[in-house]
Amino acid sequence: MVRFTKVFAVGFLAFFGFVQVTEAGLRSEKVTYKAGDRELTGYMVYDDAIAGKRPAVIVVHEWWGHDAYARERADMLAAQGYTAFALDMYGTGRLADHPKDAGAMAKEVIATKGVMHERFIAAKDLIKRHATVDPTRIAALGYCFGGNVVLDMARKGVDLRAVAAYHASLTQTIPAKPGKVKAKVRVFNGEGDPFIKPEKVATLKEGMKAAGADFEYISYPGVTHSFTSKRATEKGKKFNLPLKYDARADTDSWAKTLDLLKDVF
Repeated sequence: MVRFTKVFAVGFLAFFGFVQVTEAGLRSEKVTYKAGDRELTGYMVYDDAIAGKRPAVIVVHEWWGHDAYARERADMLAAQGYTAFALDMYGTGRLADHPKDAGAMAKEVIATKGVMHERFIAAKDLIKRHATVDPTRIAALGYCFGGNVVLDMARKGVDLRAVAAYHASLTQTIPAKPGKVKAKVRVFNGEGDPFIKPEKVATLKEGMKAAGADFEYISYPGVTHSFTSKRATEKGKKFNLPLKYDARADTDSWAKTLDLLKDVF
């Protein structure tokens, strides 16, 4: 089932570091783990007032790297009753301050065969083992570069209940194959985003349709790149890039995401 929507109303070892209880009553943990020979540092957060095991959601960061924004999204998911893990795709301490550095780090992960999959699976295996998590109920959200990561994981047939991508440029490393996509897939993009080429949108839609995926593409007219991040407007001005926060698109995409998670879990 494929739907297109235009919105007008707009082997791995883990070491747990500090544990912090937030003002909202959430418990968060800095987690150092490995994928291959690369040390990675992620962020686990959950509500320890909830009894028993619950679904988990993996958050994949923008091309800037594992930053405060990725952790904020994880906190938002934990406040909804999920255990959330903001993973690290680049490596401990690797965080970009300039688009050139961000692009280089993202390109390194995309271009190095097997690395993207290895690092995502490291995070998935880690969260599956967490004491609060039902390992059969896992989803993934990705932003910008992270959106491309989660879409590729869905196309590879990784066992995920749902995948949601936001302002993803739709660069894919593998095509979707019939019957391969297990996750329900949602993509939220700005129609005015110059990083998203029409031919890539067409390729994504055609591929998901051919694969028989439960897929929906949600397009926001007048909205540009990185619309979910309140820091986007400032960064756009600083680097002369088409980055801008859009409150209506952010609110709508988040509401639709929570509906998706409730549906699959």
